[in-house]
Amino acid sequence: MAEVDLSVVAPCYNEEFVLPEFHRRLSTVCRRLNLPSELVLVNDGSNDGTWATMLELARTDRRLVCVNLARNHGHQLALTAGLSACGGRRILIIDADLQDPPELLPEMLARLEAGADVVYGQRRRRAGESIFKRTTASLFYRLIERLSAVAIPRDTGDFRLMSRRVLDVLLAMPERHRFIRGMVSWIGFRQEPLLYDRDPRFAGETKYPLRKMLRFAVDAITGFSVKPLAFASLAGAGTSLVSSILFAAALASWLAGGTSGGWLAALAVATLLGGVQLLALGVMGEYLGRLYEQSKGRPLFLIERIVRQEETGRTANLRMSPTGAALPGGPGSSLVA
Repeated sequence: MAEVDLSVVAPCYNEEFVLPEFHRRLSTVCRRLNLPSELVLVNDGSNDGTWATMLELARTDRRLVCVNLARNHGHQLALTAGLSACGGRRILIIDADLQDPPELLPEMLARLEAGADVVYGQRRRRAGESIFKRTTASLFYRLIERLSAVAIPRDTGDFRLMSRRVLDVLLAMPERHRFIRGMVSWIGFRQEPLLYDRDPRFAGETKYPLRKMLRFAVDAITGFSVKPLAFASLAGAGTSLVSSILFAAALASWLAGGTSGGWLAALAVATLLGGVQLLALGVMGEYLGRLYEQSKGRPLFLIERIVRQEETGRTANLRMSPTGAALPGGPGSSLVA
C-alpha cells in the first residue's frame, strides 16, 4: 500500500443521500490543501443504496477506497476496519453525516504540524439534537469522567486528526468492545482540543437511538473502569448497615414489651437484599461476558470487498487476513477500472 500524506476514514451506515454532498465538501477541502490524500469509506452492512453510491463515486475519484464489510458490525468496528485499510501519515476520523464539518481539517492539520499527535473536536453546541439527547450525552460524559482512570475529554466524539504513530498503537489494541475516543485518550502523547459547533445531520436519521446509546455507554464504562465491580462490596456494606438498624429497632421494641411488625421488616430486607444481589450479579456478568467474547479470539470484523481505482486500470485480488483486514494475494475483492 503506497503511503499518502492524509487519509480520511468515514464509516457509513445507510448514508445513501448524504454521501454525494459529503464527498463534494471533503474533496473541496482536500484540493485546497493540495496534499496526496485518500478517502476511505466503509459500508457497514447498509440496507439502502450506500454501497452503490460509493462505487459510483469511486469511478470518478481515484482517491476513493471503498470497504464493504461482510455484515453490519457497528460503528466502532466499522471505523476500525477503515483505519486498518488506510495508509496515510495523518488520519482524519469523521462521520459521513456532516454533523462534524470537514472544513475544520486545515486548522487541525496546522496544530498537528505544530507538534500535536491528536487534535480532537470538542463540541460547544449541538444543533439539531433534542433536549433529551443533549442531556443524556452530557450526563454520560460526566459519568465516564468520574468512573474512568483515564482522562477522557468531555463532549468529544470520534471526530479527530491523529498521527500515524498513534494509529499504529490504536490498531495494536485488541479490544472487541471498542470505545475508540477513550482508547485514543489512553494512548497519550500530545493531544489538543479544537472547539466547534456541531451541525444538524445533512439528511437521514440518527444511527444512535436510545438502545444503542445505552449499549455504547455500557461498553465505555466497562472498557475503562472497574469501579462498577466495587458496587457489590458497597451494596453489601450498605444493606448490612440497614439490616443492623432494623434488627436493633425490632429488639428495642421487643424489650419495651411492644410488637415490632417483624414480617414487614423481614419482607423489606429480603426484597432489598434480593435486588442488590441481582444488580451486583448483572454488573459482574457484563464484565464476564466481555471476557468470554474476547477469549474466543474471533476477527473484529470481516471485509467482503475493497474497491479502489488504480492508474493502470488493472484488477487485482485480495485475501482475508486472520484479523479481518484485506491483504493482497487472495480471493474476495476487486478494483474499479
